[in-house]
Amino acid sequence: MSDTVHPLQPLLHDEIPLTRALGLEVVSYQAGTLTLKAPLAPNANHKGTAFGGSLYCMALVAGWGWLHLALREAGIDDGHVVIHEAQVKYQAPVEGELVAVCAPPPVEAWERFVAMYQRRGRARISLDARVLGEGGDALRFSGQFVLQR
Repeated sequence: MSDTVHPLQPLLHDEIPLTRALGLEVVSYQAGTLTLKAPLAPNANHKGTAFGGSLYCMALVAGWGWLHLALREAGIDDGHVVIHEAQVKYQAPVEGELVAVCAPPPVEAWERFVAMYQRRGRARISLDARVLGEGGDALRFSGQFVLQR
């Protein structure tokens, strides 16, 4: 991204104040994939690597942010997004900048989600996110998000 702030960033900082403390920045939302970053310093643990809770938060916010943006693109702005359930797998330490990525779910899952929400005013969708490390994925996140009117 250039020197401009993505419109999602102020929303995250207002709606989820922890993102401000993490130093979270929205890097890009391109081809349906959301990328976030945060510096190591405010997220470091006693070993000088990223704190596991910060890694988890980055992945969760990547999923929440992705869903927020996808809903806006679909013209849906009358619901509230919450996390219902999540699983994480810590695979490697992060020794530098934290980078979280959330790609779109399968098209069929998205279409079912939107149809269910339009029909019932409540729907669930599973989203996967990851936090990158030097050698690949440092954390894998799978979360079930709920949208309700």
